[in-house]
Amino acid sequence: MSVSSREERILGIIETARAKRPRFKDERITMAHGAGGKATQTLIEGLLAPAFGIDELGDAALIDDIALTTDSFVVKPLRFPGGSIGELAVNGTVNDLAMAGARPLALSLALILEEGLDASVLRAEVEAIAGAAEAAGVRIVSGDTKVVERGHADGMYICTTGVGRRDPRAALSPGALRPGDRILVSGPIGAHGTAIMLARGELGLDADIESDTRSLWPAADALLEAAGPSLRAMRDATRGGVASVLNELARASGVAIVVREGDVPVDPAVAGAAEILGIDPMYVANEGTLVAFVAPEAADAALAALRGVDGCARAVEIGEVKTEPPGMVLVNTAFGGRRVMDQLVGDPLPRIC
Repeated sequence: MSVSSREERILGIIETARAKRPRFKDERITMAHGAGGKATQTLIEGLLAPAFGIDELGDAALIDDIALTTDSFVVKPLRFPGGSIGELAVNGTVNDLAMAGARPLALSLALILEEGLDASVLRAEVEAIAGAAEAAGVRIVSGDTKVVERGHADGMYICTTGVGRRDPRAALSPGALRPGDRILVSGPIGAHGTAIMLARGELGLDADIESDTRSLWPAADALLEAAGPSLRAMRDATRGGVASVLNELARASGVAIVVREGDVPVDPAVAGAAEILGIDPMYVANEGTLVAFVAPEAADAALAALRGVDGCARAVEIGEVKTEPPGMVLVNTAFGGRRVMDQLVGDPLPRIC
């Protein structure tokens, strides 16, 4: 059997296996169920979505012209280079609205506090939340507070719900990708997850890496203005990283995605830490980096607009949507080879958001 025919056979086997609807058959919940990879997909698509009658999964739900999203934040440590759990809670929720093509308007905030939490830590996070909300142009309009026994909350957990209004320029859908569409990423990947990992001080590594947490509405706004209906879909590459975003949308649209590995931006410090730990940066979480799919005729204008946004100067095109093999992500490596980029298995970086 030739190399090409053997490759086609293997791809066919993977394609058949991935076409099957996930079934949730696990006996226990593990950390992997919260990592954004295969276990998360099985939990959501095999249990939660069918139970609630949800057909299309995205960052936010649209009800008429109102977008609604909810999120929870359990990051450890609470403060890390470049941000904190409070900033993360605001930006993460705002970004889910933005990726749905909705202008963020307001947030509700629920704080779950651990008995014994230092009041100065709480004050600092309240200030961080207020500052991030002001920067993102949203208001905190309602909330709740609960206290749990010592040892039950790692200091603080935060739950948020965000409301936004759909932008009339947006016609986004996870199933809208078409062959020929270009794939843009708004900047270097993997910084957030790596910063969290190093901040824990458990690995004996030291590097100057900061989280990329920021509001992505300015980037979404620029893309909508430059590309309009030619902007097919956007996702912020949080849990499971860019790899999970690509796999989710390839499956949702029934297309293939081909990524040029050499074009994917990764800062040297992040790449070095990932190499030492044996982790692919494509699977590492981001909190201020988006992936956008744009029709070819609008790709250059969209990329130029994206580069004009604060924090997105290093935006690049990293690949293209293809027809075959449907539902799969392939990587053209820097060494001239090709490999399948599957969804994340396991949980290499727990509690990153």
